[in-house]
Parts: sequence; structure tokens; C-alpha cells
Amino acid sequence: EQTYFQKGFNLKAQVRPVLAASYHSQVVTRLKELGYSARAGEVGVKLAREFGFCYGVDRAVEYAYEAREKFPDRRIFLSGEIIHNPEVNGRIQSLGIEILPDHRSAEERYAGVEARDVVILPAFGVPVRELQHLRTKGCVLVDTTCGSVLNVWKNVHRYARDGFTSVIHGKHYHEETKATASQALTHPGGHYLCVKDRPEAEVVCGFIRGTVPAGALLERFRDATSPGFDPDRDLQRVGLANQTTMLMTESLEIQEMLRKAMGERWGEAALAERFRAF
Repeated sequence: EQTYFQKGFNLKAQVRPVLAASYHSQVVTRLKELGYSARAGEVGVKLAREFGFCYGVDRAVEYAYEAREKFPDRRIFLSGEIIHNPEVNGRIQSLGIEILPDHRSAEERYAGVEARDVVILPAFGVPVRELQHLRTKGCVLVDTTCGSVLNVWKNVHRYARDGFTSVIHGKHYHEETKATASQALTHPGGHYLCVKDRPEAEVVCGFIRGTVPAGALLERFRDATSPGFDPDRDLQRVGLANQTTMLMTESLEIQEMLRKAMGERWGEAALAERFRAF
């Protein structure tokens, strides 16, 4: 029996009517036809041109509905929320899909999962350790990890392979960032550091320039670095990555902040050997 699915089940025709009824609006469709703006008497209505789910979430939700169609008689679990939206998660749960809460260990999180059960991995992805644990259980895995997230993981793998520490613009406690950070540890000597915003990135830049001591940096990022992180050793060569749900403009600003600090510390000519961008 096939136990790993990453490209759906070719059941779009079966689930499309349910998805349309749940997630589509005739009002929204009409407003788009009217150029995103309409008026009725003195009341004006404007529709944002960009809103709704990204492609990755659309795909993950569709795969969840397809999984229920494919395995009508099996228990189905979802590894965390499919999206941070209570209404969408509630509709997923109404299909009989149980959302598993986060735990400190994969063994605790998946203690109730058995071999014939189905586990959906969300668009955020899951840490390497969790995926390995699920594979040992022999359950059916429906992997909806977003393609954009997978591209970030490829970069993190390359950084770790080539001796670069991954500086990840993201919230260290977010599901996607935890999964991305775990990719850095798949190579010997791989390390990561997560920065949430520009002020945190400035602390890292301060260390690189020599104005922030290592102890202060370790204290600030004690929950956002890889095990055994040594700033003096691990910030010699860095590569940038990001949590895909963060603002790309901010990610690019943080990238430039770090590039500038590395250039000031090591010289512009050395950047090619010490700094990798998105």
C-alpha cells in the first residue's frame, strides 16, 4: 500500500462543489466583475484586489478534503492547524479530521496515531524529526507542504552543506520556522539563528560589527538558535532564509542589513565567501 502522497488524489471533481459552497462567494465574484467597487444609493462598497488564501493554503485545504474522500473509513489527523483561521479549521474538523496540538516531542504528539491512520502535514511543513517519527509508524502521510516553503528548505540545506549558518527571518515558535530550522540540522555542523524583525536583526548586526558581546546575543536569542550555537564560530558565514508568511519587503531589508554588516566586518571583497542572499 502506498503510504506517502504529495500530489493529491485526483479527486478535484468530487470535492470542488463542497469547496465552492464553503469558500466562494457570489458577492465577491460580482464585485470583481464590477471592477472591485460598487454603489447602492449612498452606500459604497470596495473590495481589496489582493486578499484570501495563498496558493499553498488553497492546495492544503483541497488535499484535506480529498483525503477525507479517499479514506472515508479511516481516522484522519492533521499535524497542527492547516491555517491560523478558526473558521477554516472548524470546517476541517467537521469532516471528522482531528487537529493534533503541538507537543515538545513527536512521540507525545503522535502517541495516538496507529499504522492504518492518515496524517495530513500542513502547508507549513513539519520538522524533520516529526516526519521521521511518522514514517516509523507506517501510517499514511498526506504531505501538503507548500512549494515556496520547500524552496526555502533547499536553500537551508545548501547553506548547511557548505558551512553557512542559516539566519531565518521568522518567529522561532511558528510551525513553519521550526520546520525550516530543522532542515539546517540535517548536515554535520549545521546551525541556525531566527530573527523576528529589524530590531532583532540589528542585534545580530551589532555582534558582527563588534558592538554587541556574544553573551548578550545568546541571551537575546536563547530560544531562537540551534543547539550549541557559538556566535564567534557560527556567524562567520551566513545565508539568509525566511518564513514565507513574513513580509518579503522586511525580509529583504533584513538581508541588506546583514549584508552591510558583513561587508563592514570582513570587507566587500570577502562577501562572496561569507554571505549568501535569498
